Amino acid sequence: MDLRHLVALVTVGDLGSVTAAARALHLVQPAVTRQIRALEDDLGVRLFERTRNGMSPTTAGEILIERARRALAEIERGEALVRQRSEEVAGVVTVGLLDSLAATVALPLEQAVRRNLPNVSLRILAGYSGDVRAWAESGDLDLSTLYAIGDSALGLATPLVRESLWAVAPAAAGLSRKRPVSWSEVCRHPLTLPVPGHGLRSLIDLGLAEVDQSPTIAFETNSMTVQKQAVLDGRAWTVLPAVGAAADVADGALSAAPVRDPEIIRTVALSLTRVRPGITVEAVAGQFIAVVRRLVRSRRWPATLLVTEEPDLVEVGDDGGQRGADGADGGGGGQ
Repeated sequence: MDLRHLVALVTVGDLGSVTAAARALHLVQPAVTRQIRALEDDLGVRLFERTRNGMSPTTAGEILIERARRALAEIERGEALVRQRSEEVAGVVTVGLLDSLAATVALPLEQAVRRNLPNVSLRILAGYSGDVRAWAESGDLDLSTLYAIGDSALGLATPLVRESLWAVAPAAAGLSRKRPVSWSEVCRHPLTLPVPGHGLRSLIDLGLAEVDQSPTIAFETNSMTVQKQAVLDGRAWTVLPAVGAAADVADGALSAAPVRDPEIIRTVALSLTRVRPGITVEAVAGQFIAVVRRLVRSRRWPATLLVTEEPDLVEVGDDGGQRGADGADGGGGGQ
């Protein structure tokens, strides 16, 4: 079984398209098709169903993709171990951040990389989840933050945090993390929301679907900055993960509260967008995970549960203290 065939298999399986896989692997489309067919001929089974919407793995394909991914990861680790210890971690690493995370994560990550990986240059792109995913699929990113593991470009992802959505209103509204609000209450106010098709809007729509009344959407935008500016101007409320409004709430410019009935939780994952990322990308990924842990533990990323260390989950309480994942007070803590 040719290693290149396994790389093609995993890439097509995760991107759902031969065309996208060929672009990510820097190959022509017929070459990727031949590699998949060679695997199918060798095994005597169909690994994908060809549909108008792309390539969907069969049951056999899903089994092989999962094991191929593990095999490729082990090979990559083995290569790193046999390299000379003096090999330098150096180069340019491009990271895609969800827009809601950029203000909190970007500078601490840059500082950590500059301090601990002095020969690495960092490039940071920020956008909504649809933008980040498109950049990842086009091969423009080495690392990306996306919603949940299933939304990663190639499936090589580490879950980082879980957090719930918050209603964000003008300071005069007096919202508080100690007093969650319902989606029905949110719908009583004009809203500015992300444009349809983005991950955050999809999560918001889950909450709105549970409300009998139709929300009044003042306008839609692909800019979190514009969302918050509309709230600052008193034109509308909006819905964001807590991290997206934390600094403004701390400054007293905005007020915010968790939204309940239902509670909508997002999981943010860090994805290695290449099948063979290399030691420099892996080193930056390690710094990224360490930065996230520090931000959550120091409460600079509020109302969040770490999922990178299951035995050591941390929840930030309303009083600024930390509670375990099964803490008794769940009224104001985020996820």
